[in-house]
Amino acid sequence: MKIFALFGNPTGHSLSPLMHNAAYSKMGIDARYVAFCVDDIESAVGGIRGLNICGVSITIPFKSAVMKCLDAVDDSALKIGAVNTIVNRDGILTGHNTDWLGLSIALKEHMKIEGNTFVILGAGGTARAAVYAVQKERGIPIILNRTVEKGGELAAEFGCDSYHMDNIENIRADCLINTTPVGMDPDTEKSPVKNDIISNFGCVVDVIYNPLRTKLLRNAEKAGCPVLSGLDMFVHQGAEQIKIWTGMEPPREYMKEVVLQRLKPGDKNGD
Repeated sequence: MKIFALFGNPTGHSLSPLMHNAAYSKMGIDARYVAFCVDDIESAVGGIRGLNICGVSITIPFKSAVMKCLDAVDDSALKIGAVNTIVNRDGILTGHNTDWLGLSIALKEHMKIEGNTFVILGAGGTARAAVYAVQKERGIPIILNRTVEKGGELAAEFGCDSYHMDNIENIRADCLINTTPVGMDPDTEKSPVKNDIISNFGCVVDVIYNPLRTKLLRNAEKAGCPVLSGLDMFVHQGAEQIKIWTGMEPPREYMKEVVLQRLKPGDKNGD
């Protein structure tokens, strides 16, 4: 049996084990995916070799800290500054990032990226992945963040524009992507933007999928805007991990159905 794992803190809420184990079963792979709540990421990474764990997903708060513990990191993860996937090949541990791929695939299923303008709310790890994904597909990212310095540093690094969040009223774009936690359970009645400016954007994306329809997305739907929740990104980033680990194409629609069935009763979710 092949063992795969999730390292993070906390991990008890995560739906990754549900999704991954369902996929391996459907694919006929003798494997098990287990979540570990980690206190010391360096020691945990050492355990990958000791336990011969084939692959590991990395989630909050270790996506950046884990990089120094690895033997190699691929170009996209280096550029983004975060690793969410580790591959163990004969004791050699290599870091990858499938977050940007998950977002890129989800976006391309619903709209064209090349030549379009994307306003990205936030300047954290997910925002970095979003900026990378947009630029990779020749789109134009604009960063909006409450901390001007942090947004400016990210913009300088990627060679794009950045503004304070208050300037959102003066910006029009093809798509708005929220990478902040505003609207996530339990504060589901909060939105990162005011209702009266939603019509400035052709499409609204929220990386949150707890709940499936955040207040931002509900408001956007009322304004007649096409919307996309974080569910598709979550499924695709996990599917890309499985593809890296096994060399096989996973059953993405089935994975989505499994997660959706768990989320719908109370719109609950995990990273």
